[in-house]
Amino acid sequence: MLNLKKFSRIGFIVAAIYLAGCKDKDVDPTTTETTDSTSYQTVNSWIYEVMNDTYFWYKNMPAESSLDSKLNPKDYFEKLIYQRTTTDRFSAITSDADALTKEFNGISKIFGINYTLSYTDASKTSLAAFLSYVVKGSPAETAGLKRGDIIMKVNGTQLTTSNYTTLFGNNETATFTLGVLNGTVLTTDNSNTISVTKAEISEDPVVFSSVISKSAYGKTIGYLVYTQFIPGTTTDANKYDNELRQVFANFKSKGVNELVLDLRFNPGGYISSAKTLASLIGKSVSSAKIFYKEQWNDKYLAYWQGKNGANALNYKFLDEASNIGSSLSRVFVLTSNGTASASELVINGLRPYMDVITIGEHTYGKNLFGSLVSDDQSRWKWGIYVMLGQTANVNNQSDYGTVNGMPPTYEVKDVVIPYKAFGDENETLLRKALDVMGIPAPTGTRLAATKQVESFISESLKDNAVVREKRMIKSNPSLREIR
Repeated sequence: MLNLKKFSRIGFIVAAIYLAGCKDKDVDPTTTETTDSTSYQTVNSWIYEVMNDTYFWYKNMPAESSLDSKLNPKDYFEKLIYQRTTTDRFSAITSDADALTKEFNGISKIFGINYTLSYTDASKTSLAAFLSYVVKGSPAETAGLKRGDIIMKVNGTQLTTSNYTTLFGNNETATFTLGVLNGTVLTTDNSNTISVTKAEISEDPVVFSSVISKSAYGKTIGYLVYTQFIPGTTTDANKYDNELRQVFANFKSKGVNELVLDLRFNPGGYISSAKTLASLIGKSVSSAKIFYKEQWNDKYLAYWQGKNGANALNYKFLDEASNIGSSLSRVFVLTSNGTASASELVINGLRPYMDVITIGEHTYGKNLFGSLVSDDQSRWKWGIYVMLGQTANVNNQSDYGTVNGMPPTYEVKDVVIPYKAFGDENETLLRKALDVMGIPAPTGTRLAATKQVESFISESLKDNAVVREKRMIKSNPSLREIR
């Protein structure tokens, strides 16, 4: 007999809960923790109860009686994780789940810069931050920063491998000194400084879109830069999904017959938005066709199938009026090592229906989904990211969940600086897509100086100098305790 008890879930936009995975084992915002070992015992008992119920690998956990219940919950939690470095790289614990709510909804206090860090000297000591994009409506955009700008100094101090986290992470207001490329020499322009103060904003994931007309080659190319899967805001739950729909309505009205989807800065997000995007792209897809499938642990597999039938964990596409799939035979996706989770779900889910050509670097490799769970009695702020299972496409393919991710169809290193504007036909990754389409580079255009740099960190960073969490976010799965 099943004795069902709902676990408490964090409340989010459109009554959803967060499915998340992050690169670091511990997501720990600044907060006051409970430090009493007796209280730890209660918290740890709750942690084990949740994990033993919902964790995809619960059968591989040690017996509760073999564990020290007085450990700090962070240390206790790590004892439960299955193959941390190779299999479950994503389950995590936080001492303040409430503090993450806004961030996971795309709301955070930021400058609004996203950048890569690369070396500027032969000794590999000094760094520069190369702006990959600037958040729309952010203080950084208001101050005049843009993609392609180069930050050499923060508050007058040269960026180095040892100080970049402090300089970017500990300041509410910062003065950025920009750099300039003269020939192949990158120098600091001490006369060019920009001061920026952090502000709380809701980040619009639709960063850029355009249509490139190449009538001589029979091509009308839609180009979209999309940075996270978030459906909307607290005041308009579908704002960003509807913005996606408007972009594709424009693509459709202009006869787009090639699509370049730029996901190189996209670490994931809501599965619902992934479904929206895939449904706008897929060829001959509809609400009768499967977008992806889920595999849970044996207890939940039996529960869901018993409740909703054998196909309970098969999730269909949407019927989207602005779908352009009938005009496409393929889609080009620009990727990086930070392309993850819901981004990979879109790539994998579309592959059975059309040719998906990836350009860039291998993706992060996350085919797992999970949930952020909090205490139903509100006794503490501890929360757990517990991995619930994995996803697969309609053909049951799900072979990218390793550190090698999805290999690109065409490997292209995005290391030519300064970065060119989105939509520029000579921008490194877009240029490769146009080459594959058979469209040559523009002639008669004088190209500015460029230089190849060596990356210090392979992924794009946020303005607080951390790698963005890799997450999937799934609408209200109603977690339960099954005994």
